[in-house]
Formats: sequence, C-alpha cells, structure tokens
Amino acid sequence: MSSASVPWTPAGGTVTTVRETEEQAVDLGWVTIVWDDPVNLMSYVTHVFTTYFGYPEPKAGRLMLQVHNEGKAVVSSGTREQMESDVDAMHSYGLWATLEKSS
Repeated sequence: MSSASVPWTPAGGTVTTVRETEEQAVDLGWVTIVWDDPVNLMSYVTHVFTTYFGYPEPKAGRLMLQVHNEGKAVVSSGTREQMESDVDAMHSYGLWATLEKSS
C-alpha cells in the first residue's frame, strides 16, 4: 500500500471517516411538544422556555402563545435521547410534554 493512498496525520495515524448510518440519521427526527394546560401561567411557561432552552424572550413568548392558542407547540428537535431529556425537564417544571417522531 502506498502512503499516497492513505491520509497522514501528524501523530502518524491514519484518518478515518465516520459515516452516519441510516439509523443515526433517522434518530435526529424527534421533537418535544409542550401542551396547553389549565394550571400554568403564561408568564411561567415563557420563563421555562427561556430558562431551560435558553430561548430569547421574544421566541419564548411566541412559543408560549402557540401553546396557549393552538394547544401545543414544538419546542425542540433532535435525537430521541435528547428529546426524552427535554420531556423529562418539562415535566420537572410541571409542564405537560411529549415526544414524537417528526413528520
């Protein structure tokens, strides 16, 4: 094998390319949905979105209004594991949240 066909690294190792499997690519298609409830104040829901997700106040307010007016809003997306963590966090704040595969 010639050295020209294998990429060289300063440490003398070879470069490997990690390819995303189809399963990993599909895993990114999950969302966290927060649902409207009769308990939490709109200001509190906005506070949760800014505190947990780090959303700016205007975005958190828009999401809160979507939850209030439409009954639900997608508040995050990513891997199933990330969305399970987000759902657990929303539950710890007292919000009703679920995850589902994005369409």
